[in-house]
Amino acid sequence: MVQRYVEDGTLRFEWRDFPYLGEESRRAAVAARAAQEQDKFWEYHDLLYQNQGAENSGAFSDENLIGFAREAGLDVERFEESFTSGRYQPLVDRVFREAQDAGIQGTPSFNINGRVLVGAQPLETFEQAIEEELRKAEDG
Repeated sequence: MVQRYVEDGTLRFEWRDFPYLGEESRRAAVAARAAQEQDKFWEYHDLLYQNQGAENSGAFSDENLIGFAREAGLDVERFEESFTSGRYQPLVDRVFREAQDAGIQGTPSFNINGRVLVGAQPLETFEQAIEEELRKAEDG
């Protein structure tokens, strides 16, 4: 999809926080934003997914989130300052509310020009939705 749609500017991928699993989920989203400051969002994101546990079980305790920063190769002191500053909490909360207001109820969810696809889907489902939206744009 990247080669077919992103590289030519047809499609843009965006990540939106959807911390629907409670306080640890929100803290993990804030931590990922702090990692983003050091251009390590995706490395940190991947560590979160590799280390997730049961909902609010301690897998995403502050101590573990800081440990993931170390594992991702972040400047831990800078990460910790950003993570604990509170500056990303309003952003994470706002994006979460916007998604809920748009009818999103879980992850993964995808929005293709206003069309919402929910759950892991085969590549063909995405291609069909993208092609249909492209035809609408060309006809419109």
